[in-house]
Amino acid sequence: MTSRVAAAIDAAHAAGRGAFIGYLPIGFPDLETSVEAAVTLAESGADVLELGPPYSDPVMDGTVIQEATQAALAGGFRLRDTFTAVREITRRVDVPVLVMTYWNPVLQYGVDRYADDLAAAGGAGLITPDVTPEAAPEWIAASERTGLDRVFLAAPTSTDERLDLIIANSTGFVYTVSTMGITGEREQLDAAARTLVARLRTRGATSPDGAVRACVGIGISHAAHVSGVLEYADGAIVGTALVRALRDGGLEGLSETARSIASGTARASN
Repeated sequence: MTSRVAAAIDAAHAAGRGAFIGYLPIGFPDLETSVEAAVTLAESGADVLELGPPYSDPVMDGTVIQEATQAALAGGFRLRDTFTAVREITRRVDVPVLVMTYWNPVLQYGVDRYADDLAAAGGAGLITPDVTPEAAPEWIAASERTGLDRVFLAAPTSTDERLDLIIANSTGFVYTVSTMGITGEREQLDAAARTLVARLRTRGATSPDGAVRACVGIGISHAAHVSGVLEYADGAIVGTALVRALRDGGLEGLSETARSIASGTARASN
């Protein structure tokens, strides 16, 4: 089964661009507005949507995202709202929707049930930041059964053996962590990201599935960051800057920021 996420990244490349992957929390500032925000983001240049169900212990999230997700939980967000939001968003836009989720809520909901409900809602797959491939055989089986993408994270500290495992088990793309630490904007992206992507390319070239798609996240906040990352990566993942724009400027502010960030995806012709 063809990965919709990989197809979206390849379509951006065919159009002379790198891919822009945009993150927003579900339920912020409320469920209905978060759906409108995701649609706005898709219509403002995002090639892939990454939606985060709020979680009570968001260990990888920076302050801006933590505050937004805590507000969503305080507003009454429930796990089942994830599928409601994804269903409504995918009904309105063709951009593939990945859910970025901590693993515990998936386990509590039931891995097979979660996969079935996400697929039924039109979701494209999961990004799982706190579970490794060897710890996720049930999810790997469920995703293969339902055709959902599995996006695992690679870090600068990952060994070659771990990169091989991540490449072999990821579909869509490998989430390449630019710096060690929580999400948030950085004025200077860590050069380790460039080295890590090069390592993924080298390891992926020898894998049975061929070259790997690597998208870089954590610390990307404006068009110049995106342009720099896309010199060596397939896509740039932006979160905090978009959440702040939604918080401070509503849907209009989000659209303006997303369009500005998307302007950094164009690649110079050879």
